[in-house]
Amino acid sequence: MPGTRYQLEVNPDIPPRLARLEDLANNLWYSWDRPTRSLFARLSSGLWRAVNHSPKAFLKRIDQRRLKEAADDPVFLGTMNRVLSAFDSYHSAPASELPGSPPFESNDLIAYFCAEFGFHESLPIYSGGLGILAGDHCKGASDLRLPFIAVGLLYRQGYFRQTIDRDGKQHAHYGDNDFDDMPIEPMYDEKGAEIKIGVDFPGRTVWAKVWQAKIGNVRLYLLDTHIPENSPADRDIAHQLYGGDRRTRIEQEILLGVGGVRALRALNLRPTVWHINEGHAAFLVLERIRGLMEQNMDFASAMEASASNTIFTTHTPVPAGHDHFADDMVMHYFGEFCAATKLDANGLLSLGRTGDGHDFNMTALALRGSRHHNGVSRIHGEVSASICGDMWPQITAAENPMSYVTNAVHVPTFLATDWHETFDRFLGLGWQHRLSDQACWSNVHRIPDQIFWSIRQSLKAQLLHMVRNRVRTQLLRNQGSEAHLDRLLRQADPNNPTVLTIGFARRFATYKRAALLFNDLDWLREILSDDQRPVLFIFAGKAHPADEPGQQLIRQIANLSHQREFEGRILLLEDYDLHVARRLVAGVDVWLNNPIYPLEASGTSGMKAAINGAINLSVLDGWWGEGYDGKNGWAIKPAAEGLDPALRDAEEARTLYELLQDSVIPMYYRNTSLGYSPDWVSMAKQSIASIMPRFNMQRMLTEYTEKFYAPAAAQWRRFGGDSYSGARDVAGWKARVRAAWSGVRPRRVDQPVSRIRYGQPLRFEVAVQLNGLAPEDLAVELVFTRPGERASVKARRYALRHERPLEHGEHLFSRELTPDQCGKMEYRVRVFPAHELLTHPFEMGMTVWL
Repeated sequence: MPGTRYQLEVNPDIPPRLARLEDLANNLWYSWDRPTRSLFARLSSGLWRAVNHSPKAFLKRIDQRRLKEAADDPVFLGTMNRVLSAFDSYHSAPASELPGSPPFESNDLIAYFCAEFGFHESLPIYSGGLGILAGDHCKGASDLRLPFIAVGLLYRQGYFRQTIDRDGKQHAHYGDNDFDDMPIEPMYDEKGAEIKIGVDFPGRTVWAKVWQAKIGNVRLYLLDTHIPENSPADRDIAHQLYGGDRRTRIEQEILLGVGGVRALRALNLRPTVWHINEGHAAFLVLERIRGLMEQNMDFASAMEASASNTIFTTHTPVPAGHDHFADDMVMHYFGEFCAATKLDANGLLSLGRTGDGHDFNMTALALRGSRHHNGVSRIHGEVSASICGDMWPQITAAENPMSYVTNAVHVPTFLATDWHETFDRFLGLGWQHRLSDQACWSNVHRIPDQIFWSIRQSLKAQLLHMVRNRVRTQLLRNQGSEAHLDRLLRQADPNNPTVLTIGFARRFATYKRAALLFNDLDWLREILSDDQRPVLFIFAGKAHPADEPGQQLIRQIANLSHQREFEGRILLLEDYDLHVARRLVAGVDVWLNNPIYPLEASGTSGMKAAINGAINLSVLDGWWGEGYDGKNGWAIKPAAEGLDPALRDAEEARTLYELLQDSVIPMYYRNTSLGYSPDWVSMAKQSIASIMPRFNMQRMLTEYTEKFYAPAAAQWRRFGGDSYSGARDVAGWKARVRAAWSGVRPRRVDQPVSRIRYGQPLRFEVAVQLNGLAPEDLAVELVFTRPGERASVKARRYALRHERPLEHGEHLFSRELTPDQCGKMEYRVRVFPAHELLTHPFEMGMTVWL
């Protein structure tokens, strides 16, 4: 029709009795409280689905008459009051009632920076595992009442929506978020004006508006550049998550790091602990240094002060995965920083330099700008220590400061509520507060098999119901027929969910090897050809639009799923998101994961499946290298290192087929006269009992607190007190040590002995040329190992004491020692810098071995 079209949205007037629905809609507590989400769905299930489960958008569109009916419905009001009672109790519970109460002082505050956060599909500012983990981290901090805030970017376009056409081609669809529909609100100053912060860019200032999201007791602050103060180009800086070119990428990271620090200043928040979650936010190091230098500190002292309470967590298992930018690009954006801090170009660029790299590396900046570092699993910690080893060139990877905290999941978010009543009955009331209690979770084995199995079948039925709806929508959009739909879904019957269902859902990156299952199609056909023991594989995931190999994997799986022998046995779901993830991890029987070792930093989807009674079938990488106990799933042992990739894939695919054919499928269909396999149920129970107490967010946050947060807060008090005297002392001391170190040389004074009797004492004497340093500036140490052992795994270390000065600048250090072990031993003598304020004894990366 001709003429101008105008848009008008009429919002309902929420009755006073229902006014607190807005409290529920504006706190992401609903993302892990199923009764809250069910409360909204009860008002209109169709609208609830249409708004993608967003309570805030729902309340803007719900029919006025339906609200009036609900306000007069005693059943609805009773349900709402129960939800509100739980909401209020959660937010008013004192921290002392919760386990793991942290050892913080009243003014301590942890600031957690990340490029993405995944809480719920109603706040689409996440793409994958990093964001989901960051969301779970915030939820866990809320549960434990940690003094915790988070900082991120508010994207107009989060990650894309995905469709897959009939040829298996992925199509990425971007749509702008409507911030009014999202659980966020602008921040205002004491005068009622919106809080906006400026970030210096070359020749201009970029402005960002500060928004807040509530996550239980935690607050997340998000920066939005789409405001009138900015040029059209600058408004688009935070337009799209991981979008744009290298210029957009560095501008996003400057906004996150530099702008994030300035936003907290504008909010009058003063963190005592700073946590950089992956290198995207590492520019906060430079902004904190600049701020400290404004307090009359030199660069080196400001660096020490800033680093003392900064934690850096890396999630990347390969060097190429670390963000890096060309030197000239970095100087283009940080030339004014250099002028303000009187740092020359080489001084700035050296902060981001790696041993063999020529670009400015964000991981290197984060490592140099922090004193607390960790990977996200035991294996990944070892890999990261090796990758980042050139930060500490004279220290072995096993001894350098890189530690690890294995990732975990937020149980209230991902544990299906179907389990709650049964856990109340057999684990005891309050099991939610005993998530790390191994004895509590061993009681899972007390649940009668029939009850356990009925819950598992119910969860699978819910999954298959969702699968049918999604596959139907997908097929009909691609002009498929109803008859074809029946063939595709013959195994996915929610009314008879007996088929063995195996799930694979994650980002389609090549190292995750989504197509390993198809390495030998003849063998796979043989496995799937038994109609008496049917198997259904469900795949889901997205590939980055720029990742053509990842998109090829999607096409490969889609095309294979159309082949006659695999039709209905392999299903590919489109538009994987948190809603689909919750259904998948709860409903599948087996969770499949087969990355290339050791490229899976941690992974958490298998944990989410395990706590719901699914069984993992995975390569022994990431978290599964710690979680597998021989009784709670199946393990694919990585092939020998250095093997040709094709041979490696063939060998590991053979192990996968053998496990499926000889163990997984026979166990599922064994002795099913009772309607289920007792052996299967036993392993599924062990999956919950062994994984839940070790891989929950309560354990992870307690470990972060003990290893990093509390020590970092304590270091800040030591470095920042008395006008930063500690930071100044350490900076000056390090400068002296670096200047003298090349002249530090140890030599043996005593005569080495090759054989003694047990109980016989030995005296060790070492002369050290200090080159102008004081004896207390360094440590002299004996390191005992068994032959062939790595120096730090089972090493025994014994410090030598300073005895007296010798001639020509040498000093004598000695120790009398009686070995308490028999057999062959090796020992070495080393010298390294030592200072009481060092966060890690080897943080300077300097050692001299005799």
